[in-house]
Amino acid sequence: MSSEKPAGHPRENRQQRLTEHVFQRGSATIGELVDLLGVSMMTVHRDIDELSRRGLVRKYRGGVSAMPSTVFESNAEYRMNAHVDAKRLIAMHAVEQVEPGMSVLLDDSTSALALARLLVDVTPLTVATNYLAAIDVLKNVHELRLICIGGDYSPTHDSFLGMQSIESIERLSVDIAFVSTSAMSTSMSFHQEPEIVMIKRAMLAAARHKVLLMDHSKMKRTALHRLAPLDDYDLLIVDEEADPHYVDELRSRVEVQVAEHPDN
Repeated sequence: MSSEKPAGHPRENRQQRLTEHVFQRGSATIGELVDLLGVSMMTVHRDIDELSRRGLVRKYRGGVSAMPSTVFESNAEYRMNAHVDAKRLIAMHAVEQVEPGMSVLLDDSTSALALARLLVDVTPLTVATNYLAAIDVLKNVHELRLICIGGDYSPTHDSFLGMQSIESIERLSVDIAFVSTSAMSTSMSFHQEPEIVMIKRAMLAAARHKVLLMDHSKMKRTALHRLAPLDDYDLLIVDEEADPHYVDELRSRVEVQVAEHPDN
């Protein structure tokens, strides 16, 4: 009897290849995907429609994208692999805001996840988060009290959302909250989804010190829903690829730190 595992369903395998290709490149044309998968254009359209319904990609005329738009937030898996170095540098500066004994609130951003990986060296701490990936990083850390904010699980964001989450956050009062979002102008932070906006607003309201973590790709952009004015935050940390003239404009609204590479 063969010990080999049976091959996965052809449709699932094909959609996995399609998703990985789009995540790697950010976007792809329909013709490109037809050539990649060796199937008909109709089949590619059906696959994209299904992946779009699941929130993995968004469809546009002639192609498909994993990148955010004013109304579409990227899937957590895509965000996990986007601008990794910039987020790591930002996290290295953000962790300097944390002292042993503090209570810390982390949102479900991949920037906050990069910070979570560094918090293991700043214990003892109390950390609250609704982000499953951050919970996995922190769950076995010695001298770290982990508060898991539950609610309705969202596969798109890999986090817990909804009224239960908001009510849990509203019962907290923490020293510092670290949040990120998908877009910002020189005066306002934005997000595409009202449910995410409500969660982040609750986190900001629960914290005495509010820190916004934003890599350069999120700047000079807007999204459908206003989250909070920049002057609601106590500190904004950006990476060194941010336009210096833009950073100067931001400093009229909020204290800004530019996270530079240690070798610079």
